[in-house]
Amino acid sequence: MMRVGLTGGIGSGKTTVARIFELLGIPVYYADDAAKRLMNENQELREDIQKTFGPDSYAGGTLNRAYLSGIVFRDPAKLQVLNALVHPVTIADAETWMRKQQSPYAIKEAALIFESGSDAQLDAVIGVYAPTDLRIRRTMERDGASREQVLARMNRQMNEEEKMARCTYVLQNNETELLIPQVLELHGQLMQRAANFV
Repeated sequence: MMRVGLTGGIGSGKTTVARIFELLGIPVYYADDAAKRLMNENQELREDIQKTFGPDSYAGGTLNRAYLSGIVFRDPAKLQVLNALVHPVTIADAETWMRKQQSPYAIKEAALIFESGSDAQLDAVIGVYAPTDLRIRRTMERDGASREQVLARMNRQMNEEEKMARCTYVLQNNETELLIPQVLELHGQLMQRAANFV
């Protein structure tokens, strides 16, 4: 089975693209959702987070997201430390999930495919590209965030042009080109490629 990554910057619309692939019968692993689940369920990861960020990292047995966000989003070095704890566990979980899939190809949707090194386990990566102003507007509308908050989050991610240059395929989600026909065409290409995949 072929393993395909799906990535894009904040507000690019990668989740929308992932949902279209799911409608086509392709299983999708959502890395951000998995990371949140694993930070609560994986005992070793819980212990590592508590050792590193203190006992207040968990409240009432579950991850204290507000406390942890308050630490890591003010300090890039601490965010790197948290990612270094969470990414290997999530990559291993995605690997286990991939091995169980029966489809010609399966998708791992993640914002940080290249940053986490998980592209090493993938056969191809799809990038979802949208212009910066459009990404800012979408994220402000979706999250109720200010322009400054969105820009701060963008600045913590890999440069979008660099990210797209590293992708095998790029879909344009710019509100001028139709997205569904692009996904359908790519699905056909991936099915063809998967048929010859060993």
